[in-house]
Amino acid sequence: MNKIPANVAPPAGPCCLVIFGASGDLTHRLLVPALYNLAAGGLLPDAFAIIGVARREMSNDAFRSDLAQALRRFAIRGIDERIIGRLLARATYVNGDADDPSTYERLDRELAQVERACATGGNRLFYLATSPSAFAPISRHLGRSSVAREEDGAWRRLIIEKPFGTDLASAQALNRELLGLLEEHQIYRIDHYLGKETVQNILVLRFANGLFEPIWNRDHIDHVQITVAETLTVGRRGRFYDATGALRDMVPNHLFQLFSLVAMEPPSRFEAHAVRSEKAEALDAVHVPSEADALRDSVRAQYVAARVGDNEVEDYRRTADVSPDSTTETYVALKLMIDNWRWAGVPFYLRTGKALKSKRTEVAIKFKQAPFAMFRDTPVDRLAQNFLVISIQPDECIGLQFSAKVPGPVIAISGVGMTFKYQDYFDAAPSTGYETLIYDCMIGDAILFQRADGVEAGWRVVQPFLDAWRGAGPNGLALYEAGSEGPNEADQLLARDGRRWRPIARPGAVS
Repeated sequence: MNKIPANVAPPAGPCCLVIFGASGDLTHRLLVPALYNLAAGGLLPDAFAIIGVARREMSNDAFRSDLAQALRRFAIRGIDERIIGRLLARATYVNGDADDPSTYERLDRELAQVERACATGGNRLFYLATSPSAFAPISRHLGRSSVAREEDGAWRRLIIEKPFGTDLASAQALNRELLGLLEEHQIYRIDHYLGKETVQNILVLRFANGLFEPIWNRDHIDHVQITVAETLTVGRRGRFYDATGALRDMVPNHLFQLFSLVAMEPPSRFEAHAVRSEKAEALDAVHVPSEADALRDSVRAQYVAARVGDNEVEDYRRTADVSPDSTTETYVALKLMIDNWRWAGVPFYLRTGKALKSKRTEVAIKFKQAPFAMFRDTPVDRLAQNFLVISIQPDECIGLQFSAKVPGPVIAISGVGMTFKYQDYFDAAPSTGYETLIYDCMIGDAILFQRADGVEAGWRVVQPFLDAWRGAGPNGLALYEAGSEGPNEADQLLARDGRRWRPIARPGAVS
């Protein structure tokens, strides 16, 4: 089969990328490889520059060497030293504390020099690759100084990473602070899940195919399962994770991005305002549960010690920097209902956890069962379940499960699956997921970024669960063995509705 070549897009316009936290892990592991891939794909402009900002003392040459070493270590495809040279030749460094006004004075002077030397036109993209505690002070200094002020036709844009707050009140406070300093059109709240091709393809699958949209509703869909399962433990992130937990860490961002793409109404046009408005509306339509309902419709759990393959995994509570009596969840499962015409009566089941049996991210749409009547006199116990499965990890593919007749003289029915894999049809180079998002920010396309109202709508759904769990304390906290499919209580969440989770560990997309 001849593969379809990847889309060819024009290079972004002239700009300078300023990375706060330039000596950190996010910059090394993801941003530098993504920038290299953009450069290799011809998507960076000739008039492009990088300025790194961090506390560490470093010369320009040392900064370039640091980025080059990171790229050679974390690149996800073969690298060309000539491209590395061109990319990093225009990288410079400013050292300073994020909350020190003098840092921004030095940055202003460096920007003036770089913009003259590299002809970037005054266009500036600020990337906060820092801890969340630095978001507000950096944004405050950028907003108050001339560094981020839009003037003379040049744009200024700010990228911030999740988490966008730790609860509804803090998310609202962060949005107030950001919007008091910058305009909404300047703020790009990034979620790398939306850089994945399969996630973006949910929109195309739904709205570009007459095959699916007419049946994408309560008349035909029984329920939806959204799974983000990880095999990794908390590892060395105990301090962060014990203050955060699976619900805060994953649900308001990654899972709700998938949720809103599945649940949203068709936008009037394919542009940022229309798409983001419909995503926010979908989250806003989620039924906000009472405290009692939140406890009934959720499961929180921690992993406990077990042998996984050749490794011994210790109890979460024995992890470094984790409280020995911690009630922080490493696994969460939720049942959500949407109060609108399309989805009335259709449950959405969401789950995510660490130290599970397999790594898997997928959206599974379960269609209603066909009637058995015409097969009553045949040896058919039951028809196969009809699932449309959008698999994001470990494979990017879409699968369809349906019933078919088994060859032979008598009627026998079995479940079969058809799977479309991206790598079989499209000739695309491996990516980090950040390439599309950085490029879109450079060209000013905000479709794949969250807006303030969407962030707050997500936290409005999550807040009752946080409040109910806080009130319950250790009561109701389940346990599951590391390397398992998760807690039994999560199975019971679906079993009481006559449903069951799709196995996390299995060979294919629809098996």
